[in-house]
Amino acid sequence: MKYIKNVYHLDEQFEHLTDNRLNPTYKTSQIISLVLTGFLLRMQSFNQLNFMIKAGEFNNMYLHEGRIPKIDAIRNTLKSVCLESLRKINQSIIKKAVRNKVLDEGTIDGCTVVAIDGTNLFNTSCPSCDDCIQTNKRGNIYYAHNCTVMSLIGDGANLVIDYEMIKHREEANDTGEGELIAARRLLNKAICAHKEIIDVVTYDALACNAPFINECIDLNVDAVIRVKDNYNLAIRKVKKTTNTKQPISSWHDGEYKIKAYESVFYMDGVEAPLRYVKFAKRKRNGERSQVLIVTTAMDMSVRTVCKIMKARWNIENRVFNNLKNHANLNHSFVHGGNASEAILYLMFIASNLFQLFKTRRLKNHVPIQIELVRLLHRGLYQIDKKSISFLNTS
Repeated sequence: MKYIKNVYHLDEQFEHLTDNRLNPTYKTSQIISLVLTGFLLRMQSFNQLNFMIKAGEFNNMYLHEGRIPKIDAIRNTLKSVCLESLRKINQSIIKKAVRNKVLDEGTIDGCTVVAIDGTNLFNTSCPSCDDCIQTNKRGNIYYAHNCTVMSLIGDGANLVIDYEMIKHREEANDTGEGELIAARRLLNKAICAHKEIIDVVTYDALACNAPFINECIDLNVDAVIRVKDNYNLAIRKVKKTTNTKQPISSWHDGEYKIKAYESVFYMDGVEAPLRYVKFAKRKRNGERSQVLIVTTAMDMSVRTVCKIMKARWNIENRVFNNLKNHANLNHSFVHGGNASEAILYLMFIASNLFQLFKTRRLKNHVPIQIELVRLLHRGLYQIDKKSISFLNTS
């Protein structure tokens, strides 16, 4: 908590948070800081948070004259809190990390690389809200929220840059918007907020099309995109051409021997030339596989392109899977109003702070995440009230 207060000054930023409650008993900053602390401690539900409050686990974090918010007040505040203020807090954390030289050496071979991917979250059979997307699985109705997320990948902390919700269906015959539309909104929003940070963006085969590639070119960021079954005529042609060429480079990566082939081609709707790269992989036992890439990075080494595609899984493993397994990202904490998006911002802010503290302060002294959470939990009882006012409710 001292690290959060002294380095990122979240206590000062929380004072500017607002919500739409009338004559509130508790300040918005009190409630948001309490929920954020819960996510830092990897709480699994608001029931658990309620038990922690009743057990007095947060008493040492409040001054004597302060009162700890009740769970109903927490739910009501999250439904009406200002999301733009939470987004700015996450932005300020990332910008502070940049000033602290966290990204001076990049994340992959000197480049700062981000990945975009979609995920399904807050699954529930009930209750639901107006923004839920309804799905039918084996005859059972489920409600969930879908979003696209941008995260740093590669070496160091995999910080979540931002996210964008995928809009729900508003009418019976409305299919809603797709992941790609939300991803393009996210890309514009993130690049505008962090122009000096992002060098390369990588995405799966969904983005292998002219609109997304043109978006990257216009924003002056390189794109590295996976190619799978593609019916684009230009890609089919360049694929045949590349298959007849000799490899331009080969190397060993663990149990794989990798050979790289490449060609330059033009895609319909894209004025700039594009680079098509094929990585043919062969295991020692003779098993073969290949990865196909389209990129706007004409001068990037094929080894770096290969590393980027391999690191693309970081957003799945280190962000989505980590939060779903340890922070219960799939759980529906509270529905209605701005609650789901506020919960998502607070989860990502907690994840970013957790990673920065672990990589910057602890280095490798506490390598296991569960052990670090246990130590943080134990530290709640050892906090000196006079030394920290992060949750001051006066």
